[in-house]
Amino acid sequence: MTITTDIAIIGGGLSGALMAICAEAHGFTACVIDAQPSHLQNFDDFDGRSYAMAHTSVRMLKALGLWQHLEQTAQPILDIKISNGGIAETPSPFLLHFDHHDLEEGPMGHMVEDRILRPLLQEHLKQRDRIIYLDETEVIEHNSGQASSGLILKGQKTTVTAQLVIAADGRKSALASSAGITYSGWDYAQTSLVCALEHEKPHRGIAYQHFMPPGPLAILPLKNNRASIVWTETKDNAKAIMGLDADAYLDVLRPRFGDFLGDIRLAGKRFAFPLEMSIAKSLVANRLALVGDAAHGMHPIAGQGLNAGLRDIAALTQIIHDAKQRGEDFGSTAVLNRYQEWRRFDATALPLALDGFNRLFSNHNQFLQDMRALGIGIVNQFPGLKRHLMREAAGLSGELPELMR
Repeated sequence: MTITTDIAIIGGGLSGALMAICAEAHGFTACVIDAQPSHLQNFDDFDGRSYAMAHTSVRMLKALGLWQHLEQTAQPILDIKISNGGIAETPSPFLLHFDHHDLEEGPMGHMVEDRILRPLLQEHLKQRDRIIYLDETEVIEHNSGQASSGLILKGQKTTVTAQLVIAADGRKSALASSAGITYSGWDYAQTSLVCALEHEKPHRGIAYQHFMPPGPLAILPLKNNRASIVWTETKDNAKAIMGLDADAYLDVLRPRFGDFLGDIRLAGKRFAFPLEMSIAKSLVANRLALVGDAAHGMHPIAGQGLNAGLRDIAALTQIIHDAKQRGEDFGSTAVLNRYQEWRRFDATALPLALDGFNRLFSNHNQFLQDMRALGIGIVNQFPGLKRHLMREAAGLSGELPELMR
């Protein structure tokens, strides 16, 4: 059997699903091929895994008709407070405070729970007429030709033929590697510990970023007096901490967290994710484009990974849609190079910038710690600079794809 489609998307996670929904909304047919079973994307229990969706990412979800299903459970990020060495509730020279009142567009972003977002995207994959969704399916061979690409599926007498193949299969994409695309990057020797907390006092929609020598601690507001914690430690520390029971785990967290939200307790499971950076040396190959983590895997220090992936998707969709409207071959090298030219700088600059921040803030050098604290205090005194940084965090800088305007 042969499935013929405009676009074949490898990977059915967040980036792959959103790419398919975007493509379908712009008149393309799409086939999503995911190695994982679809039921792994659906779960009801609260576990705190969440995403900081920038203001422009929310605009994109609105344009796709998805935000109306997320808005009631999404927590607006009203303010962001950044500190070095300690989290303070009262203003200090060493606290950088981003206030949403200084941004005319509204909140800088929203926290969206993974357990709400993934099932919603899965539902749309299965319901939209121009999308074919194949789960528990692996690609064993990828052949790109002059006019189309062919994909042979494992254990099936099925071939998928598409004008364009999109790799959304995560860091160091196997599909990208099979097309000759290589990666640069390194292991951070850090692990991100993720959990959710219930806390006594209201967070008032404020997100906190606390820089400590082993790595940053992010406290991200969720609905119902809950917070998502993204806590970076060295690999050895993280392994030891994950081996603790719940009470001992909280005993380690409390001195880092502070008592400004009152009593805290775990809500849901705990997770650990090794951290590394990977940047694809090309975003395109013959009839192939990379989006999301397949293009750029970055440090979670500013929560920009998913937002960067959404900008990839919006930019690629716009480019291939415009090309199709002009009667061009939307999977051709000439068209895909426009995507590369648009996204190449950001896809490289953002991970490297976050890497620089991590190296600057995650060390035990006392002189650097003092300079960081002073720098944070100085930036807080310049409204124009603060507003520029807020617009960056909200995704409002640079050339925006139409879906994000």
